[in-house]
Amino acid sequence: MEQNKVKGYGGRGWLLIIWIATAFLAYMVIGNYPLNILADLYGGQQTLSTIYTVASVIGVIVQLVASGFIGRMKSVKKFGAIMGLLSIIMLLGIMLIPGYIPGPTQMLWRAVYGIGTVLSVMYGTFAISILVGQWFPTRKGSVMGIATCAFPLGNGVIGLFAGAVFAGEQPNIVGAFMPFFIIILVGWIIGLILIPDYPEQVGAYRDNNPNMTPEVAKAMMEQEIEDKKTTVWKANHTLTTRDFWFITIPAGALLMFSVGTMTQTNAILGAMGEGLNKFGGFSGVMMMICIFGLIGSLVLGFIDTRMGTRKAMVIACVIMLIAGILGAVSSPEKPGLLVAALICLALFMGASSNFTVSLAAQYWRREDFGTVFASVNPIANLLSALGPMLIAIVMIAAGYNAIFIVIAVVGVLSIILMLLFSSKHVKEKDDAYRRAAGKPLDNALEGRK
Repeated sequence: MEQNKVKGYGGRGWLLIIWIATAFLAYMVIGNYPLNILADLYGGQQTLSTIYTVASVIGVIVQLVASGFIGRMKSVKKFGAIMGLLSIIMLLGIMLIPGYIPGPTQMLWRAVYGIGTVLSVMYGTFAISILVGQWFPTRKGSVMGIATCAFPLGNGVIGLFAGAVFAGEQPNIVGAFMPFFIIILVGWIIGLILIPDYPEQVGAYRDNNPNMTPEVAKAMMEQEIEDKKTTVWKANHTLTTRDFWFITIPAGALLMFSVGTMTQTNAILGAMGEGLNKFGGFSGVMMMICIFGLIGSLVLGFIDTRMGTRKAMVIACVIMLIAGILGAVSSPEKPGLLVAALICLALFMGASSNFTVSLAAQYWRREDFGTVFASVNPIANLLSALGPMLIAIVMIAAGYNAIFIVIAVVGVLSIILMLLFSSKHVKEKDDAYRRAAGKPLDNALEGRK
């Protein structure tokens, strides 16, 4: 029988990509935009950084608790849709509550901002990301590479966002948020109506691969749903596997310094003074970050799919080291080095969100993906959550150059950990756990790059 060549992602697959891209945008708009641009209106950078960090840590705890239920959850899609609806409601509160008025109103706004940050973490980086692993188990890198373009695109228009907020005598919060709110709402409606948990439920195929009959595809789906209930990779097994930490810590570090630094770009670039004018000022640099972020997200996603997650992550960690070196030696007299450092961070900014999905899908079985991801993602997000506060503290204490020294040091550590990671050892642990559980051994994890 002639095998049909797998092309594209299919109509439903593209709708899933749109949904997760808008979920990522919700995560950025709710958590990062107020922290980067509006902090002075709501109590200052330190106040909002603290709220953001505490809320993100709460989100991490909720994810770890949820990891025990992922295998038994009847519908991850419904869970994601609920998180999305609640995130949208919180975004409305951020838009409409005049939190720049000191007193009870400001305290209410801060509470909504904190709750919204927790919910957007659960929505964009957790629930909907699990669907990508279920729809595109072997093409997740390129799929996430497209979806995470939402990060550089969102950052690219942050200058316009700031201009819209402060154009008049009173801050136009609603008008500045409205375009993003509409996009996020439309994406949520698409996902709610048109995307199920598995492609087979709407006559589509995993990885958009039509080289099997619908009957075989459905049987595979049903078997996987059953196997998820008895996965051997519970949280205790996952968290006691050394290679889990070797690959998860670098994934978290990439998120920590790309996302964390991007929430502080206004303050960091402000240190360049007039030297930034030759690059188009703040808006010009943010547009460059957008362009190179798109390139990096797509290219690293392609490398992830074609060459393996480990190689893509090593490349990203090397770029992080280069960013640290360039930023550390930059100065107001040499603003181009700082711009180059931020461009390097942009190159792996989107891809850093690919890797939590990719590594769990790449080195563990399909039926184990959900529970492993439910441990990978909160730990990586915990490091990411500490980013804005760490960077703000370091910048206040020692200046922006010190931030990049830290980035360079962590870049070296991340490269070492990635070189220590072994997919063969993951398989050895998988064999041991399956043997103890009375499950048959096979070669499903052989040769994972």
